[in-house]
Amino acid sequence: MRLHRVTRRGTTVVEAALVYPIVFMFLIGLVVGAMGVFRYQELASLARRGARYASTHGWQYNKDTANPSATAQSVYDNVIAPNAVGLDKTQVGYTVTYDQGSTAARVAYVNGQVVTMQNYVTVTVSYQWLPEAYFGGIKLSSSSTMPMSY
Repeated sequence: MRLHRVTRRGTTVVEAALVYPIVFMFLIGLVVGAMGVFRYQELASLARRGARYASTHGWQYNKDTANPSATAQSVYDNVIAPNAVGLDKTQVGYTVTYDQGSTAARVAYVNGQVVTMQNYVTVTVSYQWLPEAYFGGIKLSSSSTMPMSY
């Protein structure tokens, strides 16, 4: 006597039809989220590079080399635009803010005494990111502050 094995292919197909789309959506969400983290890290790198450039191309740099000091446009032209790989440059925004001018240090009078204080530059880079899965736009932004060093 031969026993026949009963197969239930219909239940497997139904389970797969229910589970596969959910797993696929989770995987797509994971990839899109990873792309967002990558874009943010790229903005953070651009902000750090821009702040470094601005901090080393201040008033003293102008005085020693006779080259112009860093401006917001020069930070964009020399640092942000060449290094914004994979970003839509029309969606990139930037600001460069100096604490008290582009000198390395400033003098302040505190209780009648002369105190030398460090100046800082802050570079903020923002990007309007449209995720690859078109879930709506997200505004990413990163700032970096560095002391004026030259």
